Amino acid sequence: MTIAIVDYGMGNLHSVSKAVERLGYEGLVTGDADAILGADGVLLPGVGAFGDAMEHLRASGLDAVVRQAAAAGMPLLGICLGMQLLFSESEEHGRNEGLGILPGKAVRFAGGSAVSGSADAGTSASGDHGAAASAGGPMGGLKVPHMGWNRLAFLQPDSPLLAGLEEGHVYFVHSYHVLPERREDLLAVTDYGHPVTAIVGRGNVYGMQFHPEKSGELGMALLRNFLSLAERK
Repeated sequence: MTIAIVDYGMGNLHSVSKAVERLGYEGLVTGDADAILGADGVLLPGVGAFGDAMEHLRASGLDAVVRQAAAAGMPLLGICLGMQLLFSESEEHGRNEGLGILPGKAVRFAGGSAVSGSADAGTSASGDHGAAASAGGPMGGLKVPHMGWNRLAFLQPDSPLLAGLEEGHVYFVHSYHVLPERREDLLAVTDYGHPVTAIVGRGNVYGMQFHPEKSGELGMALLRNFLSLAERK
């Protein structure tokens, strides 16, 4: 079984590929449309700024390829910035259109004190519980970017992506978070001043705001569950 890891010039491709290999699957890092559409599943990783990532995807024609893979029912997982890209838009550095596979938008965490360095350089946004938090509730003294280990709370434990797993901690690095339009697309949240979207899913399309490949046993178990879905498709 082959898992295509989309190479559009922005992403932690090596670490994601090695994680796939550690789980016993072949990870193919590629920007070739035929290779992506011929794979058993697709991973869309990403770090950096939303607008830059979409520009790279459009310039290479890979935006259409990812949409085609999703429409064809291929298991698709967006990781970190890749999860944000699945949604309609982001407000990072102005309004930027996303892939529009899932409805919702990425917004910046409000308030808090800044950490040296910008979260836009090498980090991405996380999703916020649309029903429970507005576009950036009070952050108090919490730092932006949100960086570190936070506990997941499963909202849909019966999801095949969460099957057999217990709630635990995973590793986040992001300054923006997603506000999904549909509550039913939320599979898990974490808390950072308010509920923040951590995992989304609808049909064959999934997203994780954190880095599963850097999130210990739970992160690898979540990635394994996705790869198992691709194996069974």
